[in-house]
Amino acid sequence: QVQPVESGGGLVQAGGSLRLSCAASGRTFSTNPISWFRQAPGKEREFVASIRWSVLTTLYADSVKGRFTISRDNAKNTVYLQMNSLKPEDTAVYYCNYLDAWGQGTQVTVSQ
Repeated sequence: QVQPVESGGGLVQAGGSLRLSCAASGRTFSTNPISWFRQAPGKEREFVASIRWSVLTTLYADSVKGRFTISRDNAKNTVYLQMNSLKPEDTAVYYCNYLDAWGQGTQVTVSQ
């Protein structure tokens, strides 16, 4: 079973950028979508973006379109989430999901 492992979170000022990584541990990603979700304090977990490994189809939540970009590196078996023009409302724990497996999450904090 593939276990996603996230990294790359941190503290950034509004307008800044961060890149999150989701690496596959155990096995390789296959044809199913790999997705990013996020959960802010007191709120439900919400979809952010997804990518299909084989055909590069991408989907984005309306709130991040034009600011976030999801991509993948076949050789490294890793999915990235490039986050630009970050806003305080992007502050959340970001999770990588593959099938029924979730990573441990990585904290993103955007200050005013």
